[in-house]
Amino acid sequence: MSLHDDAVLVLKGYEAQEELRQAYLDHLAAHPDGMWKACKDGHITASALVVDPERDRVLLTLHKKLRMWLQMGGHCEPVDAALAVAALREATEESGIEGLALLPGGPVRLDRHHTPCAWHLDVQYAAVAPPGAVEAISDESLDLRWFAYDEVPDVADESVVRLAEATRARL
Repeated sequence: MSLHDDAVLVLKGYEAQEELRQAYLDHLAAHPDGMWKACKDGHITASALVVDPERDRVLLTLHKKLRMWLQMGGHCEPVDAALAVAALREATEESGIEGLALLPGGPVRLDRHHTPCAWHLDVQYAAVAPPGAVEAISDESLDLRWFAYDEVPDVADESVVRLAEATRARL
């Protein structure tokens, strides 16, 4: 199964945010290259909010280019067999934490936002870090920091706040 086909199946199975979910499906139907950064009309991206083992805090990255506190995530790559794999790969690369485990139940949220390269149609997951996990700053980040859920609104934009709230509700 192609990554495009997997994304369609994941989105068809996602039962929230109906209007946005349908916009993602329409985008994929109209753009066979809609999974890739090369699609200038926008592309599907995958991200994951990393949660500490005690499930009290989330790890955010101070994105080097955007200079905003965000969850880990980014563009899908040809090595990604599925959206969940892409989200887990991005979270692992950007957090430096091996052994992350995605929360069951598929995506936590969808969020469409404009970036310097194009519209990102982000499929957002959540991942729990293993006990004893130690984060490491990647070359895409200026900083990594753990935040309690109630601290997220003080540092991040509304999309990250909504993701943190949805993740906490799922936990």
